[in-house]
Amino acid sequence: MNKKKISVFFEKKVLKLLFLGFSSGLPILLVFSTLSVWLHKAGINRSTVTLFSWAGFAYAFKYLWSPLVDNYKISFLKKLGHRRSWLLFSQIMIIFSLIATALTDPASNIYLTAITITFLAIFSATQDIVIDAYRIESAPQIYQGPLSSMYIAGYRLAMLVGGAGSLWLASFLGVEVYKQTVWMIVYSSMGFLMFIGIFTTLFLDEPKIKRQSSDKKNQHSRFLLVIIFAIISFIFFYSQIENPFSSEEIFKKFLFAILRICICFLLISIIIIFFINIKFFSKQKVKKIYLDPVINFIKRYGKFAVSILILIGLYRIADVVMGVVANIFYLEKGFDVKEIATYSKFFGVFATILGGFLGGFFSLRFGTMKALFVGALIAASSNLLFAWLAVSEAKITFLITVITADNISSGFAGAAFVVYLSGLTSVKFTATQYALFSSLMLFIPKFIAGYSGSWVDIIGYANFFCVTALLGLPVLILIIWLGKVAPVRN
Repeated sequence: MNKKKISVFFEKKVLKLLFLGFSSGLPILLVFSTLSVWLHKAGINRSTVTLFSWAGFAYAFKYLWSPLVDNYKISFLKKLGHRRSWLLFSQIMIIFSLIATALTDPASNIYLTAITITFLAIFSATQDIVIDAYRIESAPQIYQGPLSSMYIAGYRLAMLVGGAGSLWLASFLGVEVYKQTVWMIVYSSMGFLMFIGIFTTLFLDEPKIKRQSSDKKNQHSRFLLVIIFAIISFIFFYSQIENPFSSEEIFKKFLFAILRICICFLLISIIIIFFINIKFFSKQKVKKIYLDPVINFIKRYGKFAVSILILIGLYRIADVVMGVVANIFYLEKGFDVKEIATYSKFFGVFATILGGFLGGFFSLRFGTMKALFVGALIAASSNLLFAWLAVSEAKITFLITVITADNISSGFAGAAFVVYLSGLTSVKFTATQYALFSSLMLFIPKFIAGYSGSWVDIIGYANFFCVTALLGLPVLILIIWLGKVAPVRN
C-alpha cells in the first residue's frame, strides 16, 4: 500500500471504525462536559463540579480489568466471538447506566448521581478497551493511521451528539430554570442512541486472531469477583479517608490526595494478596494476566521503557487539565448554553475531526514521532488562546477562534497519539497493553484536573490557562529525545 494514498481512508476495514468511534465517543461528554453544565445549573459549586472529573479514573484504572477482557469469555454471548461479545455487553450496560443517571437529581442527592456516573464511566472505559483491541487486531500497523483518524472522526461525531446535541435539547426543553425532568430526557435520549453501537457490533466481523484456550474457566470467574471486590473496596476506602485541608491550602490538599490514593492502592493490594494466600485463585494466574504484558513491553524497549511510560502519562496533560473547566469558563464568561452548544460542541467537533484527519495523514506521511511532537506543541500552545479569551471581551468571534484552534490541535494530537500507542502494543497482549498505556495517559491529567476548580479560585482563569500551557514543555523535550533513541518498533 502506498503510504501517501488518501484512498486508504475509504477502504471497508477503515470505514468500520467510524461507527465504532461513534459508539465509543457518545458517553464521554455525558460523563464530563455535559454533566458539568447539568451540575452547574443544579447549583453545585465549581470545585465540586471539577471533582466529578474523577469519574474519569475509570478510564485511568481500566488496566485493572483489561486482562479480563483479553482472557475471560462471556459464555452466554460466545456465539458472537470474544471481542464482539464483550463489546455488546459493555454497550448494553452503558444504556442501563445512562437511564439510571437520568433518574437521579444532583440537586437533592449528588452522591447517587456520582455513583451512576461512575458506573457509566466504567462500562464506557470497558467498551474503549474492546474497541482499541479490535482496531489493532483487525488490520496491520500500516493501517493504524487511517484507522485512528476514522475512529476519531466517529468519536467526535458522537461527541457532537453527546455535547452539542444534548445541550441543544436541554436548551429547547428549558435549561435556564433548573428542572430535573429536562436532564432526564437528555440522558435517556442519549441512551437510545447507543443502539447505533449495538447494531454496528452485530454486523462486525470477529478479528482472525488465534487465542489460547482458557485453562480454567472457574479461575477466571473467581478472579473477576476479586477484581470487582477490589474496585468497590478502593471506592469505599477512598470515600472514608477525608482530606483535612481546605480549598485555600490547595498544595497540601493535593499532596494528601496523592497519599490517600497510595493508601487505597496498598489496601486493595493486600486484599488481592489475601485471596492468593487462601488459594481462591492462583498466583500464576495473576502473573500471567498482569505481569506478562508488562514484562513483554520491558523486554521490547529495555532501558527506554520507563521513559516511554512517562511520555504516555504526560502527553495529554495540557489539554485534559484545561478542558475540565472549559464549560464552566464559558458560562462564567457570559456565554449561554445555546452558544456553547453551537460553537463549542458543534463547530468544535468538526474542527476536531479535521485535526484528527490531519494528524492521521501527518503520521502516515512524515512518521509517528514528528506527528507526536507537532500534536503536543499545538495542543499546549492553544491553551494560551484561552488565557487571551479570559482577559478579552465576551465576543462570539473570539469564542469561535479559540474553540476552532483548540479543537484542531486536540484532534491532531489525539490521532498522532493513538498511532503511537498502537505501535507500542504487542498483538500477544493487545487489550491489556493498550489499556495500560491509555490508563497511564489519563491518570495523572485526570488527577490534577480534579483540582482545576480550586486552582482557578486562587489564581484566576488567565493564569490557570498559562500554567496548563507550560505543563506541555517537558513532553516536547521527552519526544525529541525518544525520537532519537527509541523509535516505535512495529
